[in-house]
Amino acid sequence: MAVRALSQRKQRKACMERKNWYARVAKKTAHICGKSFVFSGAVGIILVWLITGPLFGFSDTWQLVINTGTTIITFLMVFLIQNTQNRDTEAIQLKLDELIRATNGAHNALLDLEELEQESLETFKHKYQGLAEQARTRLRSGQIDTDTPEV
Repeated sequence: MAVRALSQRKQRKACMERKNWYARVAKKTAHICGKSFVFSGAVGIILVWLITGPLFGFSDTWQLVINTGTTIITFLMVFLIQNTQNRDTEAIQLKLDELIRATNGAHNALLDLEELEQESLETFKHKYQGLAEQARTRLRSGQIDTDTPEV
């Protein structure tokens, strides 16, 4: 029984590792691509390409090299940036959800606001805009705006 459970855990771990390879590669690549030496390297490649222009007579092939290279890199970077953006957004949402959950008096109905339809978001937005306007009115009249009104 214990051997079987251990085997199942190993299988799940191996499956998770296969599923997470993209996340690991994307995270590492994004980290590396954000370094100044990578930018410097890209500038260096462009300078080498420019300098070699006269050697190749500014031919179509010479132009095709940079066009193809930049297109491929741009294409791959779109997916990398989207993955990084999705991961960062999800982490921020979870942190905000935890702050809402842990704050006494906070409205737990706001925990998964990003999952609501646009109409529901607009309803919440109008309610909070109204609260902000009321708070500014109180401030202008010399009152405080630090209470916790109901939504």
